[in-house]
Amino acid sequence: MSERISIPARGRNKDTILDELYKLHLNDVSWKEGRAWSMVYYVDQEHQQLLEQAYNSFFSENYLNPFAFQSLKKMELEVIQMTAGLLNGDENVTGTMTSGGTESIFLAVYTYRERARQLFPHIKQPEIVVSTTIHPAFEKAAHILNIVVKKAAVDQNLCAQPQALEKLISPNTILIAASAPTYPHGVLDPITEIASLAQARKIPFHVDCCIGGFMLPWVEKLGYPVAPFDFRVPGVTSISADVHKFGYGAKGASVLLYRNMNYLKHQFYVATDWPGGIYASPTLLGSRPGGAIAATWSAMQALGQDGYLRITQEIMLATSQIRKALEDIPEIIILGNPVMNILAYSTRDNQPDIFVIADQLEQKGWMLDRQQLPNSIHLTVMRQNISVIDQYLEDLKASIIFAKEHPAATAKGNAALYGLMARIPFRGMVEKNVRKIFEELYDFSKTAPLQDEETPSTLPPAPIWMGQLNRVLTAVVRVKGFWKKRR
Repeated sequence: MSERISIPARGRNKDTILDELYKLHLNDVSWKEGRAWSMVYYVDQEHQQLLEQAYNSFFSENYLNPFAFQSLKKMELEVIQMTAGLLNGDENVTGTMTSGGTESIFLAVYTYRERARQLFPHIKQPEIVVSTTIHPAFEKAAHILNIVVKKAAVDQNLCAQPQALEKLISPNTILIAASAPTYPHGVLDPITEIASLAQARKIPFHVDCCIGGFMLPWVEKLGYPVAPFDFRVPGVTSISADVHKFGYGAKGASVLLYRNMNYLKHQFYVATDWPGGIYASPTLLGSRPGGAIAATWSAMQALGQDGYLRITQEIMLATSQIRKALEDIPEIIILGNPVMNILAYSTRDNQPDIFVIADQLEQKGWMLDRQQLPNSIHLTVMRQNISVIDQYLEDLKASIIFAKEHPAATAKGNAALYGLMARIPFRGMVEKNVRKIFEELYDFSKTAPLQDEETPSTLPPAPIWMGQLNRVLTAVVRVKGFWKKRR
């Protein structure tokens, strides 16, 4: 058992601490060099400095009490109003800021559950209806809130099917949800058709715009074809949109909007019998960092509509470039019909194996997201990727050649990368092993402490660790073919 780390007996030198922070960064993915295709949403160093300064200006402020910090209250309300305007909401549209997409989605599910409890008390086991491509945050929320999730298959273009969703509706349905766009493939669910269905059945309809809310409006303004997806569509009752993604705010900022207060009021929690006084919370969190609100407000003010349009145009031109290049590679197919800067691609009939190609790309220094059902590689094209697209495409072509010249790498590489998990035929066992990864990550009895300042990290480099998790999550897809051969 390793020695447990404790608070230093004496405070350490500030410069020493900052130097150690620098060293801890050394094993992180080189996102500024465009080597990652997800997670970090970046404009430039000048904008980064603005976010840092704005965040630090309200570093200590706690938005637990909106009446104590009128400045934060003003900024939150303005962020909400600006987002509502962007998504074509009228003066009745209202909402709150949250810490991110997961909290926004959780609160939407919670709000509709509370609404159903008040309006339809006969519903004892509430249900929500979604497609298989909906973000897992909906299932996470439903798991915590004891709600049943009913998932419908998508069509050949990986879009939600209104007819399939309708078949799952029951007297217990409290919510329908769809994506604009879906995260895995960047395709836009048929929001108008689903909203019409929801409206006819008098069921609330939430649109998950977490990744598209601050991208699709500008994509549409630039003349790209984008079907209506926001409050212009009757029947849409709420929308979640992350400002810390393509709104280019600091991490910890999302907006959850409702068509009117009749929905939002069910989100509020109030406790009146606590000895400490009346406890009221409009969101999931109690303490809320003022810095995230200030940085978000500052980002929207600094970029303005012209800035968002300029950056979106740059990104969409780059997306068109990489999309055309992928389409020109005979072995590659793009999944679905992406509407913005998200692309998912695979190989025809998985020949050569797309994950062998992914392994090769990772060896060349690229941080990739592997996907399943079907197997694919996911790209979110961002500003920092623009300068390295040619290099990525060159490395991709080389990786395809390797995979074609080493057909045995499919099984051999799979076993080496996944270990015995490639031979596990049951998804439940994959889940068990994923849980084990997290248990080991947070098991302090097995994690060695930093021995000295020269040791930059106690974990493998981020791309390796994230790659392990991604591989585990997708391993079961291949196992079916392996198991059939064994049988």
